[in-house]
Amino acid sequence: MAVDDPAVKRTSGMSMPTLTAMVVGSMIGAGVFSLPARFGTAAGVFAAIIAWVIAGTGMLMLALVFQRLAIRRPDLDSGVFAYAKAGFGDYVGFNSAFGYWASACAGNAFYWVFIMSTIGKAWPALGEGDTFIAALLSTVGIWVFAALVARGVKDAAAINRIVTVAKVVPILVFIAIAAVAIDIGVFTDNFWGTDDITAGAIFDQVRNTMIVTVFVFLGIEGASVYSRYARRREDVGRATILGFVSVLCVFASVTILSYGILPRADIAALRQPSMAPLLADIVGSWGTAFIGVGVVVSVLGAYLAWTLMAAEVLFIPAQNKDMPKFLTRQNGAGAPIAALLLTSLMVQTMIVVVLFAEDSLDFLLDLCTSLSLVPYFLAAAFALKIAFPERGKGPQAIRALAIAVLATIYTVFLVFAAGPEFLVLSCIIYAPGTILYVMARRENDARVFRLAEAILCGVLLIGAVIGIGALATGAITL
Repeated sequence: MAVDDPAVKRTSGMSMPTLTAMVVGSMIGAGVFSLPARFGTAAGVFAAIIAWVIAGTGMLMLALVFQRLAIRRPDLDSGVFAYAKAGFGDYVGFNSAFGYWASACAGNAFYWVFIMSTIGKAWPALGEGDTFIAALLSTVGIWVFAALVARGVKDAAAINRIVTVAKVVPILVFIAIAAVAIDIGVFTDNFWGTDDITAGAIFDQVRNTMIVTVFVFLGIEGASVYSRYARRREDVGRATILGFVSVLCVFASVTILSYGILPRADIAALRQPSMAPLLADIVGSWGTAFIGVGVVVSVLGAYLAWTLMAAEVLFIPAQNKDMPKFLTRQNGAGAPIAALLLTSLMVQTMIVVVLFAEDSLDFLLDLCTSLSLVPYFLAAAFALKIAFPERGKGPQAIRALAIAVLATIYTVFLVFAAGPEFLVLSCIIYAPGTILYVMARRENDARVFRLAEAILCGVLLIGAVIGIGALATGAITL
């Protein structure tokens, strides 16, 4: 029987439960351990429920957008940023790739601060991950992992299995215990989150939670990657929806149940990872250790995966001549060494920067999410661009258009929710990246900017200048 025989594919491909498990594993990360305090700071129970409904709907639309684009445009297989380039030109595509890479670097810096904050409970010298000793240990970790990846550590299947168990089991234990121990009186007191029970006040609470909801769902675009492994093509959509709903229920449960353990002000004051002290409040000190071990193992595994991903985000566009040629360099083990070194240097820089931040974890979380908004918005806008001309071709075309419209509206709302502060801070990172774009264009004897691209470059430069000025004058603080 031929290897490409459909019967072979049906028996050898992944079943729907396996696909669903992969979708769940790709979306549950370290951010879930920080949800209680982040939501406690921003919102009460009612606003939190609304926030998860909005985030769930919006992120599901994005997941469906990525799934449809993977099927509709299988030729664009070099990453999320390929959609931006195909839809809006070379410079926009470059900025999407660069922003996606910078977001991954900010996320990796977040992981190190998160680990140090977790260990800091037992070793006070590490503080909340923002002390000099914590930065020094993070630096050692960054370069140890860079050395591991440089040696060709690409097959992380065994590590990922350990990581999945390490992060899922503590979360489920927390949910089960919190559900039994919930104090209805405390939950009721936390319901509105404020004495100002007006639509405007509730809206502000919801808006203040949007960034963290995006952070915990980062990587949702990976769900569509598994489509080619499916035993049955129709299982892909079902697995995506089932996996997404499962993850949404986990995130919402962790958040909502936390309001029944402590008053909102006390939850907001918890050190991160806030799930640990919450569990300890119910079961005693072993709760902190139990969550802490899960966090450290989970984050180290996630860091390995995201280091590989971040290097690839530079390496693949460089192969397509969208990044400078030096980023295509590989070592003897086949690792993209130049991209890996640049990625590690960026993470290292962010670790140094957070020494001067008022709240290093929140700063990195917000920065990571804000940088990811541009690639997500551009992917949704590209889906809208290709769906709109086909709107009259039947129910499927109308459904595709509706999904693209909702995803685009959601990403625009996220940009609004991020606020001007992180938009101008993002410009400080985006603007210098243009140097890499200019290098790539000159290497290929291509025109650097068209008129619209030159205007966009000018906007980024102006935003960067405003951001630097705001930091210098104290109008914006890290």
